[in-house]
Amino acid sequence: MIEQKINDVQSSYDRLADEYARRIYDELQHKPMDRQLLNRFAESVRDVGVACDLGCGPGHIARYLHDYGIQVCGVDLSLGMIEQARQLNPGIEFSQDDMRALTIADNTWAGIAAFYSIVNLPPGDVVQALREMARVLRPGGRVLLSFHIGEDTSHVEEDLWGYGVSLAITFFRPTTIAGYMRSTGFEIEEIVERDPYAPDVEYQSRRAYIFARKPADTKTS
Repeated sequence: MIEQKINDVQSSYDRLADEYARRIYDELQHKPMDRQLLNRFAESVRDVGVACDLGCGPGHIARYLHDYGIQVCGVDLSLGMIEQARQLNPGIEFSQDDMRALTIADNTWAGIAAFYSIVNLPPGDVVQALREMARVLRPGGRVLLSFHIGEDTSHVEEDLWGYGVSLAITFFRPTTIAGYMRSTGFEIEEIVERDPYAPDVEYQSRRAYIFARKPADTKTS
């Protein structure tokens, strides 16, 4: 059943890729706090190695980090999204992969920016995804993870943008995700919360951002 849900998420984003890119690609222009947080993340990995925009969608986070002067790549489950990302962001490497079982060697990336990439995962798979993030990060590697704040429950967005696509989106308590991250070996540096921007900018949910690091002296099994 879980694999079927993941397959449904993949095919749904494939169908939505063009419209998603049209609606979302320029969103950072209207999100000053997000830009500030991304700048902070970028400085933490500058000159250390490649950072990954994990769950990259059309690649707008990767583009922002690239333009800030960071070495960056992008990964997404949806091939449709990867195709959009490659078209919109020449010069950045994008690849299709599953964050629960990444085909990336241990200790590869200096950082991971995962903006809302866990919200479509079944809650039971979030820990596995975090475990994979810890595995592929270098010792001392940094994570910036964002998600919608709620009571650890999912709701379904029906007929998204009129495309006949329904997506289950999970809202999490920040303490829940922080606990998951600690259980997979991460050290939490800071949890930031914000109210939503205007309705014409984004969905009206409160947001959380977690800065964390993989300990420099810990090996991931």
